[in-house]
Amino acid sequence: MQAAAPLPAVLVTGGATRIGAEIVKGFAAQGWHVVIHYRSSSGAAAALSRALPSAETVFCDLSDDRAAAQMVEELANQLPNWRCLVNSASIFHYDSATKIDPQTNRDVMQVNALSPALMAQNFFERARSAGVRSIINVTDMKLENPNPDFFSYTMSKHALSATIPMMAESRHTETGNRDRVYGLAPGAILASHDQSEDETEISHRLNLLGRKTGVDEIVDAALFLAAGTLKSGSTLFVDSGQHLLSQSRDVIYLAREKVSRRGQK
Repeated sequence: MQAAAPLPAVLVTGGATRIGAEIVKGFAAQGWHVVIHYRSSSGAAAALSRALPSAETVFCDLSDDRAAAQMVEELANQLPNWRCLVNSASIFHYDSATKIDPQTNRDVMQVNALSPALMAQNFFERARSAGVRSIINVTDMKLENPNPDFFSYTMSKHALSATIPMMAESRHTETGNRDRVYGLAPGAILASHDQSEDETEISHRLNLLGRKTGVDEIVDAALFLAAGTLKSGSTLFVDSGQHLLSQSRDVIYLAREKVSRRGQK
C-alpha cells in the first residue's frame, strides 16, 4: 500500500496566543500540521498543541535574527511538506511621532520586520513542498490609516509591508509560478495594550461599517491566502473598512476619549 502523503505544514510565529493561536486552530481544522512558535508562552503553546490533531511547538526569541534564521533551517530539514509561513508574532509598545523611543524602535524593527524578512528568505531557500509555498506577513491597517501613536510599531509594519512586493517579484523571477508572498492587514480585532472592556467595545466599531471584525475573518483570510490563488505581492485588509478612514489617533485613545466624555455627562 502506498504511504499517505505528508500533511501540508504551516509555521505560525506567535502562534500560542491571541490572533496567532486562532490562525493555528484554523489551519489545524483544515487538516494542516501546525508548528506553533512561542517565546514566553510555553504553557499556552503546549496546551494548544495537545488539543490539535497534528501539531508541534518550537521556541525562538525573534529578537535574535540568527536564531530566527536557524529555526527556519531546522524546520525545513524536518518538515517534508512545508507550504506556509505566517509571520504573526509582533511587539506592540508605545512611543509617538513626537517622542520616539530608540530602544523600542530597535526592538520592534527587529521582531516585526527584520526577523520575518530573514525567515521568509530562508523559507523559500530551504522549505520542501510539492505544492505552492506561501509567506503571509501579518501587517496592520495602519499602512493606509496611520496616526502618530505607536510610532515605532507602525514604522515596523510599513517596513514589513515593503518587503512583500519586492520579495514577490524576486520569487516570480526565480521560480515563476511556485511561490507567493502576501500581506494580511487586520484592524482592531482583540483587546490590546491597556484597554478596558468599554473601550474595547467602542474601539472595535470605529470603522467604516460600524461593526466588530471577527477573528474568524482573519483566520479565513489566512487560509485563503495560503491556497495561493491571489496574485503574489497582494495585501488583504480585514478591518471592516477601517483603513479607508482617517483617524487622528489610535482607536485605543479615540475610544478612551468617548468613554471619558460619557462619564462626565
